Amino acid sequence: MRLALISDIHGNLVAFEAALADLRQYSPDMVICLGDVAANGPQPRQVLARLRILGWPVVMGNTDEWLLQPKPWTAVDEDSAFLLDMELWAAEQLDSEDLAFIRSFQPTISVPLGGDQQLLCYHGSPRFNRDLILPTTTDAELASMFAEQQAALMAGGHTHQAMLRRYGDGLLINPGSVGLSFIQLKKRAINPLWAEYALISAVNGALDVMFRRVSIDKQALATAVYDSGMPHAAWWLHDWIDVA
Repeated sequence: MRLALISDIHGNLVAFEAALADLRQYSPDMVICLGDVAANGPQPRQVLARLRILGWPVVMGNTDEWLLQPKPWTAVDEDSAFLLDMELWAAEQLDSEDLAFIRSFQPTISVPLGGDQQLLCYHGSPRFNRDLILPTTTDAELASMFAEQQAALMAGGHTHQAMLRRYGDGLLINPGSVGLSFIQLKKRAINPLWAEYALISAVNGALDVMFRRVSIDKQALATAVYDSGMPHAAWWLHDWIDVA
């Protein structure tokens, strides 16, 4: 069985289409989206429409949940004020069909991998879609997050950083972000021009994990952003950098 894991598209259809084009060569049996689909990017409705056509199971991310009942939060600086404007703009783009689709997203998704192995999918953690699971998260912290649900393979997003690590007898995986990946430099974070996802192969109890990074066309991205009417377009594009 071959599965693909995608996460954190964040309204970036240009990046999503790049990932989809790459994914076709692998013909996975199933694709699961780990949430944070529409907000924080220029094409919230277009991404939702594409996902509806694809028919994949989708996990409820924290920004997906926020879009169902958008409430302004307190901005602490110019960056967070711009981000709030963008999120409110994204919420304004959605119609009743879009919101009904988001309501269909699930807190967790379980997939049998054969034998007694299961894949458990969530956004932040099974406990809360805002939980952060990092390479440095302690086993004690993870024990609290996974007190109710565990599996041989546990997959989430939210951090926008690809990761594979052990926890107990299982593996924790984060496929990275399709639409808003980032690299933390010494003084600031940048958005590299790539879309990330992961492929899982499960055969006779053996699990194989492959991470993919797919180039994004910066001009196509810029065109989509400026054509969208999204506020603070130049600010959003500023940190997208070709690091190849």
